[in-house]
Amino acid sequence: MALVSEFLGQLTLGFGGVSIKREARFPTVVPAPDFDPEKDASWIDTAIKTKGVDEHIIIDILTKRTYTQRRDIAFEYERKAKKDIVTALKGALSGSLENVIMGLMKSTAQYDAFELRASVKGLGTDEESLIEMVCSRSNEELLEIKKVYRDVFKKDLEKDVAGDTSGDFAKLLLALVEAKRDDPSNVVDYEKIDSDARALYEAGVKRKGTDVATWITIFSERSVPHLQKVFERYKNYSPYDIKDSIRKEVKGDLEKSFLTLVECFENKQLYFASKLNEAMKGKGVKEKVVNRIIISRCEIDLLKIRKEFKKQFSKSLYATIVEHTRGDYQRALLNLCGGDD
Repeated sequence: MALVSEFLGQLTLGFGGVSIKREARFPTVVPAPDFDPEKDASWIDTAIKTKGVDEHIIIDILTKRTYTQRRDIAFEYERKAKKDIVTALKGALSGSLENVIMGLMKSTAQYDAFELRASVKGLGTDEESLIEMVCSRSNEELLEIKKVYRDVFKKDLEKDVAGDTSGDFAKLLLALVEAKRDDPSNVVDYEKIDSDARALYEAGVKRKGTDVATWITIFSERSVPHLQKVFERYKNYSPYDIKDSIRKEVKGDLEKSFLTLVECFENKQLYFASKLNEAMKGKGVKEKVVNRIIISRCEIDLLKIRKEFKKQFSKSLYATIVEHTRGDYQRALLNLCGGDD
């Protein structure tokens, strides 16, 4: 029953006795009505044992259940079949479909933790994945990820990030991973908005060289609504907007990280929509990027990402998936997408 206990270990609502404020959700995967985990487990067992494996049944059950429901299915499967459902699925599936299904059998926080671990372990660092996940996750998400990371890998995410990155890039990522961002306030502090806007200008465009430490503090600790107002106020001081200022002041992974933060502060769902569009342009699909966004956001805000995708690119995410993917992999992604727009 190791798998079941691992699943149950993901149900965390707070850390150190501190409750965490949850953001509004706009999922495409919602609880299935009339849910019967015992029946679902039986269907999956039959599908795995079928000669040639019935992938459609596996897909249509697991992509149309929430993680909590999948956990219940796993419990029933293990109880009846006396074996681990993840091991059974891994043995029955392969390739792109296996990657999606294996991702779905993890909680969102566990999936993110595994993706972050993969981006920092071994030779070389997957900076693109690291930047996307660390810069786009909320305090709530980062705290959950860090707990899972420690539980699963017996390591601190901070130490692994520090060991695999360097310089100001490492300092920014570590500041973000600390999850010290202020919660949004109902009170608008115009004096602090002006002070932060001026500080960003004086630490960058106004001087020779960049005081990156000041930028890191403001970008990693202020609330998102506050920063949105800071960036607007910034235009009163600088001849360049905040994005152009970033491009002028810093380069490489640090530049990409600051720009990702600004894009997520302005419209996080548009950021993810743009990443999905980029991953499905031209020949070939960047499956790792597509999988990561769709799997990690399908129970959070994929519905809003879908709407931003249609608005920005004049075509639906659903139609784009149809155009660029095939077979069982396509079926799984379309189910998670949740419909056409």
